[in-house]
Amino acid sequence: MQHNPEEENQNNRTNLSEIKNAVEQLRNSVSKIIVGQQQVLDLLIIGLLADGHVLIEGVPGVAKTLMAKLMAKSVAAKFSRIQFTPDLMPSDVLGTSVFHPQRAEFEFKQGPIFGNIILIDEINRAPAKTQAALFEAMEERQITFDGQTYHLEAPFMVIATQNPIEQEGTYRLPEAQLDRFLFKIEVGYPTQEEETLILQNLHKGNRILDLNKIDAVLKIEDILNARTIIRDLHVEDKLLAFVASIIHETRNNKSLYLGASPRASLAVISSAKAAAAVNGRDFVTPDDIIFVAPHVLRHRIMLTPDKEMEGITTDDVIKQIINKIEVPR
Repeated sequence: MQHNPEEENQNNRTNLSEIKNAVEQLRNSVSKIIVGQQQVLDLLIIGLLADGHVLIEGVPGVAKTLMAKLMAKSVAAKFSRIQFTPDLMPSDVLGTSVFHPQRAEFEFKQGPIFGNIILIDEINRAPAKTQAALFEAMEERQITFDGQTYHLEAPFMVIATQNPIEQEGTYRLPEAQLDRFLFKIEVGYPTQEEETLILQNLHKGNRILDLNKIDAVLKIEDILNARTIIRDLHVEDKLLAFVASIIHETRNNKSLYLGASPRASLAVISSAKAAAAVNGRDFVTPDDIIFVAPHVLRHRIMLTPDKEMEGITTDDVIKQIINKIEVPR
């Protein structure tokens, strides 16, 4: 049978159209409950399609947990929620061995980590031993218990939340673990107009709090098929060089103590491809890269102490770096 690249490309475009339609349905479902936060939702979808984990940071009350729940409800997959606490043990996450007297043997009972979308609330409250257990699951898509390895089914995505203000009873996540998150999404306060709309919806009784009314618009096979298509999306060489320039500049910037790793380069490209697919395109543009770069980089770079004292943020430095490099056209 003769290979027809044009026909194959057309098929890809059709599939991308299906992805775009599913994303629009998902946005419409979530907007019934949450006002604003459109970018947060888009980044969660991109993270899922790019096969990455996402860290959401924001003060209490800005719908971090609710957004993650809605995302999970919109996907027909197994969902688990784990509330991290200072006394949480690895077995509370991974599972435990249960003894059966009749058979005189132990049987492994799976913990909440065995799911497709895992919401971890206040991830920075758990001690190092529990974080280490989670680390293996995030990186290797497997867990090890009593010398036995158990593989986690795809798709597997961790959506973690943390509060940047409260420090008592928290543990700072190690850089190696932060590097395993595709994105760090910072959730801010709603605008005055959005807050007015929130109050109006609550006053009129329009705010739907029953999450069961959210319909699943993506099935597991849809996600896995989309990932296969997204991995093959076209990226021009000049865009690869553009990403390399951004990452290289983080390693030679006087405002930074720690630059981004090669994993960051891969994360920018994979998430830019997913961003293109979400917008119905089978090719990556410079705008896709510029959109995802701050969310990929802000948790992977560290400011020098003097720049921290000046009140400069990692986002400020990322913006300066991108503005400094010529954008390919």
